This record gives sequence, C-alpha cells and structure tokens, in this order.
Amino acid sequence: MKILLIGEYSRLHNSLKEGLQELGHEVFLVGMGDSFKQFPVDYNYDASFSDKSFIKNFINKIFYRLFGQDVHALERGLRMLKILPKLKDYEVVQLINETPIQTFVWLEKFIIKRLMKQNKKTFLLSCGADYISVKFAWEGKLRYSFLDVYKRDNSLESKFHYALKYLKPEYKALSEFLYKNISGVIASDFDYVLPLQGNAKFLGLIPNPINTEKLETFPLEMKDKIIIFLGINRGTYYSKGIEFFEKALEQIKEKYGERVEVVVTENLPYREYINAYNRSHIILDQIYSYDQGYNALEAMAKGKVVFSGAEKEFLAHYNLTEEQVLINALPDVDYLVEKLAGLIENPTKILEISQAAQQFINEQHNYKKVAEKYFEIWKNH
Repeated sequence: MKILLIGEYSRLHNSLKEGLQELGHEVFLVGMGDSFKQFPVDYNYDASFSDKSFIKNFINKIFYRLFGQDVHALERGLRMLKILPKLKDYEVVQLINETPIQTFVWLEKFIIKRLMKQNKKTFLLSCGADYISVKFAWEGKLRYSFLDVYKRDNSLESKFHYALKYLKPEYKALSEFLYKNISGVIASDFDYVLPLQGNAKFLGLIPNPINTEKLETFPLEMKDKIIIFLGINRGTYYSKGIEFFEKALEQIKEKYGERVEVVVTENLPYREYINAYNRSHIILDQIYSYDQGYNALEAMAKGKVVFSGAEKEFLAHYNLTEEQVLINALPDVDYLVEKLAGLIENPTKILEISQAAQQFINEQHNYKKVAEKYFEIWKNH
C-alpha cells in the first residue's frame, strides 16, 4: 500500500512509518519536525522565517495584529502548497490532527481539499488539541482537564491560545468539513477516545506505536540516590501541570536531601531529551491526562517509572491494576509527594514497575503490531 502521513508532533508518525515499512508498505512523511524537537520528515513545510532579530520580530507582531496569525503560519501554508503537486496517487492519507499544516484556517482547508482530491482515502488522527476534544474539555465533561488552569486564571489566556482557538467558528467549520469527508477518525489514547464516544466516524483506539529497537535501554541501578527527572517544555508548562511537579519536588528535596537527585531540563531537542533522562529512575511527565502521551511511553519502554495519565478507563481497557505499569499523576501536590516518597522509601517497587512497564510497551505498543492495526482499519474502511 502507498501511504502518505501528514504532520509530526511526537514521533508517532515516524514510528508508524517505520512499522509500515517493515510490513512492506511504501510510506512518505510530510511535516514540520515539531519545532525544537527536530523529528525527521521526508518533506518539511515548517517556516524558516524564525530569525529573532528586532526587524523580523516587529514584522511578525504587525502581521499578527492584522491577521490574528503570525507570519510563520502563512509561510507554512505556502511551503505546503509548493509540495502539494508531489503528493498524489496515495491509497491512504492520514492527518496527524485537524490542523496538520498549522496555517490560516481557509488555507488549511484548501490544502486538505486538494490532498483529498488527488488521493484515494483520507483518515484523521485525534491526537492533540482539536475542536471536538477542546469543546469536550471546555464544557466540563471530563473529571479534570488542562483547561482547568485557564478557568481558574483567565490571565493565562495567551498560554492556552493554541487550544482555545479551536473553539472559534472557523475551526468548528473546518472540523465539520473533515468529518463529512474523511473515511474515519482514530484515537491515539483515551484522552481522545472519551470525546469521540458515539461519533459515527470514530473507528476506535489504536495505541501509539513505539519502536523499541531505536531506544537504548539501561538496567536500573539502585545505588545511593534515586534520580528524578522533569523535562519542561515551556510551551506546554501550564497545560501539562508542571507547577504541581515543581512544588512536589521542592518538598521531596527538603525531606530526602542527599537520598535523591533531581534533574530538570527545558526545551531540549528530542535526542538530547531522551539522553538527558537515561540515568533517571523516575520521570515526571504530565498531570492533566487520562492515558500516556508519547514521551511517557518511550520512557516506560526504557524501564523508567513514569508519572502520567493512568485513569480508570485506561486501566480497565488493558486489564491493569493501579500502579502496575506507571503512577497516575493528579493535580494534587500532597498526593504527588506521597507517591514519590513511597517509591523512594521502597526501591524494590521501582524495579517492579520498571519491568512491568517495559513488558506493557512490548505487548501493547510494538510499532509493527500497531502498524498492522492501522493497515487493517485503512483497508476495511
């Protein structure tokens, strides 16, 4: 099968591509590489107008005031238009989310229409913010969500612009256009399954593919210190609840002193980020999630004890018990301190969760098995 993947934000499409190629399919990946993370793509439509000079920043501010988008959005759209004639005659096109190009909405719609016209089937991933998932969270239909932070403090609006924009009429219209024309939508984890329940185009959950063959793993060594890692992406600081982790770590450092080592990094490229936590026993990933995102899954594959989403829906689906393969992270500092302290006081539990996490990834997230699931859905819809 000849397959075109559009967009890359987490390495999901890279791992899926690798799995599909192992199965003998022809796969082409077009995307931006996701800013500082620098994921590889076959064609890159990211903006190059990124110089931080005063003149370019001034031009960008004026552009934003006039059009409500920065100049990068226009450049991304124009670069994708230039690539479009080469993206023909694919049996399957998969969009990473509702706005894979991240350009003006009208231009996004025009490009997607062209892609649909010059290829056979188009599928959508619900993976990251989109109209349906943001609306679901905004209406309070989740027990807790990343938008809770904004609802408590509206002064943080600029930090949530990337998500709140999906509530605007033009993004709603884009979403409705997509759902009328796609062959189906696939959820990458339970954060996106919940909003899609009952949707006629929903084809189910396919777990994120993890290529463990590309991940260097090390046996956990329980020596003098328990090493705790927190990797901060400033762009998602509030939506991932990093402030709760920071407050919990302050208490842990005060309580345990030399018994722990805390490593904190910011905005590292993907390869540097992976290498930065290799020595760690515990990874603090994110708070406001019901399932694990890509960073958490890769850390689990490397045998780390991860604090991320592990809510009852996730546990029931995979027939797991609490704290079997990871620790459910909640927006509660005292709770986080308690869970961290429990691991520090009982290192054998770290080893147990580490082994179970690796086994879980190998069984449920193997990139070749996941690629087979995608192929079956694409073939039958």
